[in-house]
Parts: sequence; structure tokens; C-alpha cells
Amino acid sequence: MYYYPYQYPIYPPLPAYPTHIMPQPYPRSYPPVDVKTFEDSVKSFRFLMDQARILLDRLKDIEFAKKMLSAAQQGKKADVDHLISTIGLKVLVVTKFTPTGVNFELISKTDPQHPVSCCTLNVAMKWGN
Repeated sequence: MYYYPYQYPIYPPLPAYPTHIMPQPYPRSYPPVDVKTFEDSVKSFRFLMDQARILLDRLKDIEFAKKMLSAAQQGKKADVDHLISTIGLKVLVVTKFTPTGVNFELISKTDPQHPVSCCTLNVAMKWGN
């Protein structure tokens, strides 16, 4: 068998990538933008931030913090929830804690016009190593 030192070129040369014809999408029509729900969410979230500020102001009270941390350390979730409820926040607060930290989830309340809560604010704080 005889070896050719080069190969004959392919004519016409093949493209490096196959060409595919992509169908053009039809122009989509979107409904007009309605910012009412978004405006309501912004207002609700601002209120959640105000409530979180009240929570944090109360948590910086050393005596209150000691009571809460002590109850949490002993696994007394009901006591922790009771202490948080004494702050008088106007939103639902779900408290979860671990040996190293605590999470407060502030949830906006619903009303008859908006049966689904729009917003939540999570405050995660460390308290141990």
C-alpha cells in the first residue's frame, strides 16, 4: 500500500459548524404594566422594616436578651415565642434558633383584599460560636 503524504482537500470546503436555520420567534405581546401590587409590596416591606427596627431595639436590652437566650439555650421555644410576643409587634414573627444563632421571620399580615402575604423579612443573628 502506498502512503500519500497529504490528503486531497474536500471541495467545496465544509463549514466549521453546521448551519442551522433558527426560526424567528413571533413578537410577543405583554399586558400593560400594573405597578399597584408592587407599590403595595413596597409599602408592606417598609412596614416590616419598621417592625424589625422595633424588634432590634428591644433585643438590645441586655435583660431581655438574657431571658430570651436562656430560654432558647434550654430549648424552650414557647418561652422564646412568648417573650417575642411581649414586644407588641404588629406582624407575625416566626422564631427559629440553633445553638449558634437565631432567625426571626417577619411576615406581613394579610387582609381581605390581599389574602396572600406579599412579603417576608428574615433577620438572622449570630449569638454563639
